[in-house]
Amino acid sequence: MINYVSAADPRTIAGTALLRLDFNTKDDWRMRAVLPTIKLLLKTSGRIVIVSHRGRPDGFDKKFSLKADATKLSKLLDGRKVVFVDNFRFAEIKERVAAAPRGSIFLLDNLRFLPGEEKNDLTLGKQLASLADFYVNDAFAVSHRANASVVAVTKFLPSYAGIEMQNEIASLSKAIRAPRHPVVLILGGAKASDKLGVIAYFKNKADWFLLGGGSANTILRLKGVDIKKSVSDNDPKEIPALKKIAGYKNVVLPTDFVWGGDAMLDIGPKTVSAYGKKIAMARTIIWSGPLGLIEKKRYAKASIAIARAIGRNRKAFSVSGGGETVMFLKQYKLDKKFSFISTGGGAMVDFLAGKKLPGIEALT
Repeated sequence: MINYVSAADPRTIAGTALLRLDFNTKDDWRMRAVLPTIKLLLKTSGRIVIVSHRGRPDGFDKKFSLKADATKLSKLLDGRKVVFVDNFRFAEIKERVAAAPRGSIFLLDNLRFLPGEEKNDLTLGKQLASLADFYVNDAFAVSHRANASVVAVTKFLPSYAGIEMQNEIASLSKAIRAPRHPVVLILGGAKASDKLGVIAYFKNKADWFLLGGGSANTILRLKGVDIKKSVSDNDPKEIPALKKIAGYKNVVLPTDFVWGGDAMLDIGPKTVSAYGKKIAMARTIIWSGPLGLIEKKRYAKASIAIARAIGRNRKAFSVSGGGETVMFLKQYKLDKKFSFISTGGGAMVDFLAGKKLPGIEALT
């Protein structure tokens, strides 16, 4: 059973909260998603110490600093001060937090500057825990990784899931545990192997897998189609599993493409039309990964059309996620057309594949 943060839990009243968030995105959409948790903690707890990460720095690297995120978060909280901490001298930080007035918010710099973070180091977990009285994980997007601020820290503090984490678990569980049929999964992106677990989990649950991007290219290549220089997976370790998928009767592949030189850079209009008809019949829709090279508008047309087709189906429960896909949907103001937008990319894919996420398991 997962403990969810609540104003009624006496262990969270007046104490200091250590709040794990994920700011690893180009804009502030993940930050906005966790505002309800921050506002709840401001009402009930004494102080908040936020920890997060950005990118994959090799030691300290100024361009990956979270200093700008402190300013951004302050604006989203109507000007409330967010104190940025530019060091990891935990004893000093603990004293500073303890001396701060009730309602203070602190943001530590990028945890990935510390080698112990991605190694799930117990010592770092204990140091982080020393700053607070209880821990809240509202960083679903990083909860598929066993990091010190996600897993190790929970061994030293009473631990809870935040409001956005609760929304993620409830919405994604709805999509996988008892989905309404027809069930349609739309899978794109560059790497077919990233979607292997989802396809295997939904093999007997999905009515159709509609493939695009590198996922489709890889299966087409395995079926003997000349994809020329199109993006595809060539890892020998993945080939046996991908060949099995190529034989699934509910896997639907593109029949026409938009080419750019010697590469297929988007699915074609006939495929969009065929996919659209299946989407219109669906009652559960899951979309992960763009269907073309969406960075260029010419090759984003199919993904836009598919998103609009999903939006027109108001009888379906629709889910999408992943930084690239979500940023694309927001760019064309299509994100509000979905029942739920997940803050996770890899975490969403792993959850939908039936895997146990370390960050969620640590809260049970």
